[in-house]
Amino acid sequence: MTTPRTDHQLMAALAQGDEEAFRELVERYQREVYGTIAKMIGDFHEAEDLAQRVFLRVYRAAPRYRPEAEFTTWLYTILRRLVFNETERRTRFRSRMVEESSFPGREGVEREAPDLRLKDPAAQFAERERWERIDAAVLTLPENQRLALLLKVHQDLSYEEIAKVLHLSVGATKSVLFRARESLKEILKDELGEP
Repeated sequence: MTTPRTDHQLMAALAQGDEEAFRELVERYQREVYGTIAKMIGDFHEAEDLAQRVFLRVYRAAPRYRPEAEFTTWLYTILRRLVFNETERRTRFRSRMVEESSFPGREGVEREAPDLRLKDPAAQFAERERWERIDAAVLTLPENQRLALLLKVHQDLSYEEIAKVLHLSVGATKSVLFRARESLKEILKDELGEP
């Protein structure tokens, strides 16, 4: 039985053209990358595209990759840059759409109709609605707070790893996480009537 290759070994192999190494990296991290992006932007379809772009950047960067930090720290730094850039792009797009909708004859942004074919029992619906509100509350947090929270809760990264991804000190990272949790408590208390 062979020992699985480390992330650094896989990146070294990928730099030498080993396509199987890339496949292994994608399989190892695709769920975490996709899940983090989806929670960050709140759009599951767009998250697929951004996750593919993260791995495309990993692939292209393989020849220049140096194992100076944990691979996951490097990976989440790529993810952070892409998500923050996408958020900025969406903000500019929304601003442009609002400006265009103020012209006479323009209808503005169309809203997507809910899918009424889905019929869940009342308890499942209530639970799903509750989680949607929690996800919506997370989306209201500033980007650094949102990413720090998702990396801690969903990816179980250490404070040190999150600090490297966010380019902050460990103390500042703890502060960002504290503010994120406090903001969520306040939002959810108002929204759901619970702590």
